[in-house]
Amino acid sequence: MREDLAADPAYTIGLCQAAHSRLLSTVAVVTDEQVRRPSRLPGWTVAHVLTHIARNADGHVRRLEAALRGEDLPRYPGGPAQRASEIAEGSTRPAAEIVSDMSAATEQLEETWARSATAGWPHHDLLGSDHWPTIASPSRRLREVEMHHVDLGMGYEPTDWPEEYVEWELPMILATVPGRVRQRDGIHDLVAWLSGRGAAPATLELGPWS
Repeated sequence: MREDLAADPAYTIGLCQAAHSRLLSTVAVVTDEQVRRPSRLPGWTVAHVLTHIARNADGHVRRLEAALRGEDLPRYPGGPAQRASEIAEGSTRPAAEIVSDMSAATEQLEETWARSATAGWPHHDLLGSDHWPTIASPSRRLREVEMHHVDLGMGYEPTDWPEEYVEWELPMILATVPGRVRQRDGIHDLVAWLSGRGAAPATLELGPWS
């Protein structure tokens, strides 16, 4: 079991490459009609999700390329506004163009990881407005791909997530729970359940994770 995927980028790149392959297989024959359908994310179509996955890859490349040059550059220099506009604009394209774009962005990211690894993942102090060093790029990308693959609603489910990913994600997800509990009177039931002293809360409501 490898609980800290962020500390082992070489191993995690392999997991990401497999995740990329599964995702591309899912959407290989996606149609224009399918990309216009609602995804499992409120307000986003399948096209929005696929475009986001592509632009996320670009963001990782942007930050890693800058680190290789010794520069501190965020994944989205224009901040949330840039991220939102790129997703909105890209979501209007035909399905084939969206998939081709995502494939090319993914390939470019994997090439950038290879060059970063060869260089020893330099300039860990340059965080680019993120909260994680350059070596954590593969693990953060793995989260994006695995979560959003499910969000597509095209047959890939949480039960399909690799065990290595779930073992890494679980403690981080659990750490977000206290701040997301919407009914404060439900905390007692939650703690009782987690400590083996009560049933799972029937009405527990959590705020959004990300």
